[in-house]
Amino acid sequence: MATEFTVGDDQGWTINFDYEAWAKEKVFWVGDKLVFKYTVGLHNVFKVNGTVFTNCTIPLANEALTTRNDEITLATPGRKWYICGVKDHCANYEQKVAITMVEEWASPAPAPPLPPP
Repeated sequence: MATEFTVGDDQGWTINFDYEAWAKEKVFWVGDKLVFKYTVGLHNVFKVNGTVFTNCTIPLANEALTTRNDEITLATPGRKWYICGVKDHCANYEQKVAITMVEEWASPAPAPPLPPP
């Protein structure tokens, strides 16, 4: 069953929030959703790679999510990175989040049949 995570919980997607601590407390599975809630014009969301995340390099503006209620369904396991591309929000205000997603739980193998009596 998929879980919907509002990034930053009640604070939403904003500056001066500890997203590293927020993500550390959670387990993200394939099929879960991240929801970025923010005021249009004040923030946006970019899905980036690890290098861009570390350096806070802002991608092209046309790659930004800008709806104020951006939903991202997590489709593949592994590390995922997201940043805000407005002004210096990523570099100076830590408006970035990295998550590690795990695969869905596998169904347990059926028990072997009992030997005949």
